[in-house]
Amino acid sequence: MNESSPILVSACLLGVPCRYDGTGQADARVLAIAKSRPMIPVCPEQLGGLPTPRPPAERHDTRVLTRDERDVTAAFARGAQEALRLAKLFSCRIAVLKANSPSCGSGQIYDGCFRGRLIPGDGLTAALLKEEGLTVLSEKDDLSSLL
Repeated sequence: MNESSPILVSACLLGVPCRYDGTGQADARVLAIAKSRPMIPVCPEQLGGLPTPRPPAERHDTRVLTRDERDVTAAFARGAQEALRLAKLFSCRIAVLKANSPSCGSGQIYDGCFRGRLIPGDGLTAALLKEEGLTVLSEKDDLSSLL
């Protein structure tokens, strides 16, 4: 999978303080890949118009709700569309996205009840990128093929 096309990446994995709690979560392996591959950092929640920091949100079926049950699905969907637009603009075929996130989670996300329990599923952005044919990985996956 080693190639030169840019990788779409969750900005928080590069240390950008854009997570819901206003922090980044730099990942050493993602930073190592950034030294040899071009990366396009995105934060779908910010691209969708949400502030940082913001209330935690989880995906519940087709909707994304905050802990106080505010529906933020439209903002998450806008952010997913913007992330896809950037992926297409830069010809990204691979995305490395933040695990478990209601936007970026791939393969498992929180259950929507704010109990810290993971269930099978994808965040809105991960699901859209997969539908469009991108390979979606998380920082928890084996990323060695990207070096």
